[in-house]
Amino acid sequence: MKFIKIFSLLLCTAFYASAQTILPIAPEFQKTYQNETRNVNGKPGKNYWQNAAKYNLKIDFNPVNRLLKGQVSVVYTNNSPDTLTEIWFKLYPNIYQKGTPRKSKIAESDLGEGVAIEKLTATGRIISDYQINGTNMTVKVPAVLPGKTIKFDIDYHYTLNEGSHLRTGQVDEGAYFVAYFFPRIAVYDDVDGWNKFPYTGAEEFYNDFDQFNAEITVPGGYGVWATGDLKNASDVFQEQIVTRLAAAEKKDEVIDVITDQDLTTKKVTKNNAFNTFKFEAEDVTDFVFALSDHYLWKSTSLVVDPKTRRRTRVDAVFNPKHKDYYEVIDFARKTVSSMSFVFPKWPFPYNHETIFDGLDQMEYPMMVNDNPVSNREDAITLTDHEIFHTMFPFYMGINETKYGWMDEGWATIGEWLISPMIDSTMVDEYGVQPTASSSGGKDDSPIMTLTTDLKGSGSFTNSYPKPGLAYLFVKDYLGDELFTKALHTYIKNWNGKHPMPYDFFNSMNEGSGKNLNWFWKTWFFEGGVLDLGIKAVNKTNDGYTVAIENKGIKPLPVDLTLTYSDGTTAKSHTTIGIWEKGAKEVLIPVKTTKKLNKVVMGSSHVPDKAKGDNTFNVN
Repeated sequence: MKFIKIFSLLLCTAFYASAQTILPIAPEFQKTYQNETRNVNGKPGKNYWQNAAKYNLKIDFNPVNRLLKGQVSVVYTNNSPDTLTEIWFKLYPNIYQKGTPRKSKIAESDLGEGVAIEKLTATGRIISDYQINGTNMTVKVPAVLPGKTIKFDIDYHYTLNEGSHLRTGQVDEGAYFVAYFFPRIAVYDDVDGWNKFPYTGAEEFYNDFDQFNAEITVPGGYGVWATGDLKNASDVFQEQIVTRLAAAEKKDEVIDVITDQDLTTKKVTKNNAFNTFKFEAEDVTDFVFALSDHYLWKSTSLVVDPKTRRRTRVDAVFNPKHKDYYEVIDFARKTVSSMSFVFPKWPFPYNHETIFDGLDQMEYPMMVNDNPVSNREDAITLTDHEIFHTMFPFYMGINETKYGWMDEGWATIGEWLISPMIDSTMVDEYGVQPTASSSGGKDDSPIMTLTTDLKGSGSFTNSYPKPGLAYLFVKDYLGDELFTKALHTYIKNWNGKHPMPYDFFNSMNEGSGKNLNWFWKTWFFEGGVLDLGIKAVNKTNDGYTVAIENKGIKPLPVDLTLTYSDGTTAKSHTTIGIWEKGAKEVLIPVKTTKKLNKVVMGSSHVPDKAKGDNTFNVN
């Protein structure tokens, strides 16, 4: 077990004045309270700031040789109190460059020269003082003072990967998902300064909220789908396509925007040698696009905000050969509805969501790149998991590179809860058993371990099921109404910004009116086995007591199935609150006049490493 190195024993005594559990806090976070960029009540501080950029992207993509040629014009605003003399860029396609350090395996045939910078200017002057180191590029610039802007113009090109798909690349002959395709300015924040972590193919992303205007030119016959709103549909699509799309944006039923017949008769796009698709997106953390010359397009929309009557359009764009995809439009619509009205019960924040038939399982603002799957349950869980990411990390601006649990954990609980809303027969136990099995082992480390430092099985459990279970247990403990109030406090405090772990903990404490540090500390800052056992069952005057031992330190719910001598059964559920005082053993009362024969402990969403002591036969 390896504890995260950067966390000192410096205690933040300002969280709560009472003598309750306090959380260990690293100096870089303590600094944010001293500088008043963040507040111990969970809100942004009075001096909170974040930088932003406006991108104009002009892209020519050639599907034949996969050559992407781009022009990026970006105006970057320095809202920080610091003077910047260098600007860090991310060149994500360089994960495929020969010699770039990476954690993900890439076939030799997919390695190439990476991004070629043809021309780079800053404020109109050619800049030659820059260095490219794998997926990072640093550019020396004239001093950018606080509150000032700098404008970059960059001409570049690279070849999109054909195989070894790391969230982007060619899907088949005539379909492509193109992500992370432009030089973008890295995040400069109040915690770490520049985000200097390289992209290794394993950890995910951390981007600012920016504005995008994109023009994407592709050969005739190719439709393009992207982040943001298509502004010139009538210039690029045939009239009947435009009419159907407009109808889908206003109606609840599913409309076939591109049909088999349209593909057969080649009446999808305008009959031009090339078409330029124009998109606009504001306040989003990334921009991606996809294209195909042979995909079907199903579309529908629904009201996501009853107060404003705002609608979200939901699209499924897919290869007609993939039969599982014909239902994806329904799964996606139900997911958007469930997110808006049930969990997290927050109006879906964007105008559209497109599920594109690709070769990965990855989320982007307003887009999902999902591979076809072999069964209906997998199609449901994959669809709702990736769409749930719309809230975390995109609406919330999370640093996935360092804290993958702040978004993947939410997508996991979202999947667990929403999948049964789509199909009531489903019990989604994604990751629960691996969490139990690996707990207390060599790869089991505190959730607060930086994602970049995770190894082995912990790379999965620490980011997905373990935090998902923590959120689920707090929801159970607080109850739906209070949990929703606490979660909405966090969302209101930090949407469109960059929350860090303590902003989440403190927002949930403040929103619930409860100091949950006793739970946060054991579940997020400490390790240990996940294992409950039934120690004894004793007769009392009004029934029985069941003695439960916690062999680790993390609070877990207790679920009992009680079997009586007359053959009847009953259920008993106790939340994590029973462990709040730090007990190692608790008594669960069972009030009954019947004779108890057997007690079995366990639940589909309670990890338990050793289940040999989960059954007790009463004498």
